[in-house]
Amino acid sequence: MTFLVDGELRPEGLGQTDDDGSFDRIETTFRDLIRDDPDARFQPEAGRYHLYVSRACPWAHGAVLTRRLLGLADAITMDVVEPFRDERGWQFSPEKPDCTPDTLLGHDYLADVYREADPDYTGKVSVPVLWDRREGTIVNNESIEIMRMLASEFGDHATGDLGLDLYPEGRRALIDDVVDQLYEPINNGVYRAGFAETQAAYELAVAELFDALDHWEAVLADQRYLLGESLTLADLRLFPTLVRFDPVYNIHFKCSVRRLRDYPNLWNYTKEVYQLPGVAATVNAEHIKEHYYTTHDSIDPKGIVPVGPAVDYTEPHDRDRLPAATPNR
Repeated sequence: MTFLVDGELRPEGLGQTDDDGSFDRIETTFRDLIRDDPDARFQPEAGRYHLYVSRACPWAHGAVLTRRLLGLADAITMDVVEPFRDERGWQFSPEKPDCTPDTLLGHDYLADVYREADPDYTGKVSVPVLWDRREGTIVNNESIEIMRMLASEFGDHATGDLGLDLYPEGRRALIDDVVDQLYEPINNGVYRAGFAETQAAYELAVAELFDALDHWEAVLADQRYLLGESLTLADLRLFPTLVRFDPVYNIHFKCSVRRLRDYPNLWNYTKEVYQLPGVAATVNAEHIKEHYYTTHDSIDPKGIVPVGPAVDYTEPHDRDRLPAATPNR
């Protein structure tokens, strides 16, 4: 991960490591919220906001999924950085497949977008980034908060044909609780395993990761989605980790106790979500593998991208045996 300190680049590791060798992710900095309130500085308006994302990054992937499934592409524009990240950070390389220029500000690097918001910015240069054209600044760069805002504040601009309510008002506390349950052992757990600097820290992260996967495997034996019959933001939080598990985390981050395909319910659940209209287009396997295997020098210093494994998310799934409240393919 690249950092800016008083606006100057400071390339460092992906986060920080505690004294015991455990990976400790650094928090994001821009935490303003879009609210449907006439007194709010940031209000939901079509054409006002812009997303910067990486196809490789699971945190950005959740925001992309939310935007796509709710049909917000016309209301919120989006640019995509390239998967390889060097000491200068995320770069705009429109010549590469499925990448774009910075269509909004014309910068070559995402670090310059952060400087545009705050010339003296100190913090990590991460994706996703939600930018406000009117105020000329970053609203938020915390992925789950961006997902919540897209799902709760832009209903008047949503054109998705699935009729989804990913964050229903009466269930938000439950959804947030599941999101919190997923974060440390699974979403961040794969990174805690991959970037651990001691055997003990690695083994603890792996144990907690697979305990959590075992738990959700059991939950999904009896219900269609994480909270029952309806797809929610919690599912869009878990899916980006699961779709990267066998190609990357199982190998690159040594999360090798079991593969995703060894979990019948989690594997079929992942295939079902992948096969929902629009989801497959958000998954770029080439970007994912290129980023992880060529960017993390401390783990894979030669930058060799493995051949395989072949993972077919289009295979039939068995989730139709369980009731669902949303349309499925």
